[in-house]
Amino acid sequence: MPTHTMKAVRLHEHGGPEVLRYDEVPMPEPKPGEVLVRVHAVGVNPPDWYLRGGLTTMPGKPGSTVSLPVIPGTDVSGVVEAVAADVDGLAVGDEVFGLLRFPSFDGSAYAEYVAAPASDLARKPAGIDHVHAAGAPMAGLTAWQFLIELGHDHPSPFQEVRHRPTALDADTTVLVNGAAGGVGHFALQLAKWKGAQVIAVASGAHEAFLRELGADRFIDYTKSRPEDLVHDVDLVLDTVGGPDSKRLLHTLKRGGSQFPVFPGDFDEEETAKLGVTVSSAQVRSNGAQLAELGRLLDAGTVRVAIDSTFALAEARTAHERAARGHIQGKIVLTVA
Repeated sequence: MPTHTMKAVRLHEHGGPEVLRYDEVPMPEPKPGEVLVRVHAVGVNPPDWYLRGGLTTMPGKPGSTVSLPVIPGTDVSGVVEAVAADVDGLAVGDEVFGLLRFPSFDGSAYAEYVAAPASDLARKPAGIDHVHAAGAPMAGLTAWQFLIELGHDHPSPFQEVRHRPTALDADTTVLVNGAAGGVGHFALQLAKWKGAQVIAVASGAHEAFLRELGADRFIDYTKSRPEDLVHDVDLVLDTVGGPDSKRLLHTLKRGGSQFPVFPGDFDEEETAKLGVTVSSAQVRSNGAQLAELGRLLDAGTVRVAIDSTFALAEARTAHERAARGHIQGKIVLTVA
């Protein structure tokens, strides 16, 4: 049996990357419906630094579930160490990956072991290692739920109507803004998998990377504005957000849609006048969808790009890397 303590990264207070502490903590016990995972790698995602910075209430949730100290993180890849009595389909020794308990801040992934809901997990694709698998869950499921299939009936905190993906095929053109980042590079590849034409928008340093992933056209936003160069696209997937997001509406044809991954500031009158729709969703844990994405990862149809890796004890340095921006793919923590 493993020892009853483990190493984990915790926040004892909110603040900058320096508040991430490498602690000795009690090992979690799997509750009904859960398995204990020996973590090999952890994906770093925006909610991790939002939590660190002081955001403790998830959009759409009535209040905070966070009590300090807290272990951040949601994305893991590892090996099943123990299984609750009521869990079928997973056994000790199985390699798994998953997005844990999202939307919430209860993932507790920055640790040597994590208790994970079995329904949030899928078998790790045999063809990729734990580092690449840990980069996939949140970013990959975000792209999947926006572009391929929402996969649930939970109301979105961002809009009344249910998000409906646009049908993607050879007659569709998709513009991906922020195409080199975690969600962006998956969205580009999923749109290509469906046969769509993809216009990738990123800074010039990422052009070769994005063309290798299948981008049909590349726009360097540091040199030109997409809305000056592109018109009549069917879909914009914007992974950047912010006040400039609504400029991208002008790249759409009438009847087109813009999907903001970070809900932006849109003017309903302008949107109506342009004859376009804006629709958003909130990513949710989903082991079955992750298994579908896993088949594409196993086949090499979709690949996970790794920006950089850091040891779990170096989580602070990983967060400093995230803060510098211009990330190509995913930042991952490795657990010895």
